[in-house]
Amino acid sequence: MVIPARNAEATILRAIDSVGPGGGDCEVLVVNDGSTDYSAALLDDAALRRPWLRVLHTPHRGIVAALNMGIAHARAELIARLDADDEALPGRIDLQRTFLHDNPEIGLVGGLVEFAGDAHSARGYALHVEWTNSVRSEEEIFLLRFVESPFPHPSVMFRRCLIERHGGYVEGDLPEDYELWLRWMDAGVRMAKIDVPVLRWHDSAGRLSRSDARYRVEAFYAVKARYAASWLRRHSAHWPQVIVWGAGRITRQRAAMLRQHGARIEAWVDIDPKRIGARIDGVPVLSPEQLPAPSRCFVLPFVGSRGARERIVDWLERHGYHCGESYLPMA
Repeated sequence: MVIPARNAEATILRAIDSVGPGGGDCEVLVVNDGSTDYSAALLDDAALRRPWLRVLHTPHRGIVAALNMGIAHARAELIARLDADDEALPGRIDLQRTFLHDNPEIGLVGGLVEFAGDAHSARGYALHVEWTNSVRSEEEIFLLRFVESPFPHPSVMFRRCLIERHGGYVEGDLPEDYELWLRWMDAGVRMAKIDVPVLRWHDSAGRLSRSDARYRVEAFYAVKARYAASWLRRHSAHWPQVIVWGAGRITRQRAAMLRQHGARIEAWVDIDPKRIGARIDGVPVLSPEQLPAPSRCFVLPFVGSRGARERIVDWLERHGYHCGESYLPMA
């Protein structure tokens, strides 16, 4: 279990003790990323009392460097993740380890998540947890990976050999975990979930996904565009032509990221009568009824408002389009 920690004196012991000693022979390795509070002293004292705990102290270099250092120093062939403000649920390590042992074709396994924040004040996070918990099968993980990350980062366990074959976390203007999942899936790594809660996910005000620019929506779309284009290039008979469902300004800006990877948008789809029949950026706007037949196009629904994606997918399926064959959700 690798736990990066910075200024986590209030929660780090809770995180550590949620893993062991109930984690059996699981080693817990905490990388103290240059904390300026009392984390270092707490961790050193904790390691004296917990033989399964190891602590690495480093200058502050950020979460990516801390993760890569932790993995490099971990002794196990299976790497589990946890954040310093979260909790592993009882039995998690054994359940995920057993799953990977019994399913050697799977490279990474997650699980269900309990949201420990305020579902009202943190409605966005609560909805994200609800969505990730709904994406359970290997097929759903694969086909819906461009909607958003199908795995909360601290809920996963993966094989160390994946780092050696396909690379580890990378620095940059991007969400490091989501980029890793997409890169590994692009390389053919299969991923799954166990149908059991494995994590209590807290929603602290200091969580990086709230405060770090790498986790802004545009950074997610830039990563999506890169790997979606890679997938479409190999799997769509119509590449580089794509049809984008959604013609609003923000949707067009995000879909335009695909153009940087060679895509050619041949039409927009919208239900607004004021847009249908117009041309935007030189591209015609169609109604859903004007879409070419499923065998003649590939549709990318980019509308992400709650409920809209479901309605679009329902319309496509009822009209003979199939996910992964003639459309793929992007929001």
